[in-house]
Amino acid sequence: MAPMKQSRTPQAISLKGSCDIVTEFFKYGVNTILFQRGVYPSDDFHMVKKYGQTVLVTQDLALENYLDRILKQVNEWLLTGSVTQLVLAIIARDTRITLERWVFDITVNAPTSDSAAPPPPKPEAEFQSEIRRILKQIVSSETFLPNFEDPTVFNILAYTKQSADVPAEEWVDTDPLAIEAGKSQQVKLRSFSTDVHRIEAMVAYRYEE
Repeated sequence: MAPMKQSRTPQAISLKGSCDIVTEFFKYGVNTILFQRGVYPSDDFHMVKKYGQTVLVTQDLALENYLDRILKQVNEWLLTGSVTQLVLAIIARDTRITLERWVFDITVNAPTSDSAAPPPPKPEAEFQSEIRRILKQIVSSETFLPNFEDPTVFNILAYTKQSADVPAEEWVDTDPLAIEAGKSQQVKLRSFSTDVHRIEAMVAYRYEE
């Protein structure tokens, strides 16, 4: 008699596990934006396999170290529930005019009441599929975003709660790098969620007739 196969159900992801997934998404999302929007030369990137597809990541050591420092702090803020939004702003290098704002809203899923049955754990394949769709949207954004005529740089902004522990040597209060009212168009992107976090994405870009 053949042995019976046991069915397996996914386990609920831990807070730390969810924070690591969200942080990793930001790493690949930022790299994809910087490559697609030409902020860094294409030769500065190499291909890796992630989320069942090919993604491009920087091999510029200075940029890699900068992003690692930023994302390490973001991970710590995620663990304490202190960060509510990340923004990648692309700025004209010479005029310092903000051309694009890639916005990622971060929310913590509300716990179920004691009397309610918790929802079933979300399979890893499901949120990885959601992440793939966001990255593909970033790639396809070339079809509607204006081309940059001048060299650009970028900045990463983090919006945190008042109670957040903010290292003064790494982060300072700064201008929101907003695009003037009447000159901004917005496109909502897809979202993804784990058992703990939900990430909503959008891009705003400068648009002049």
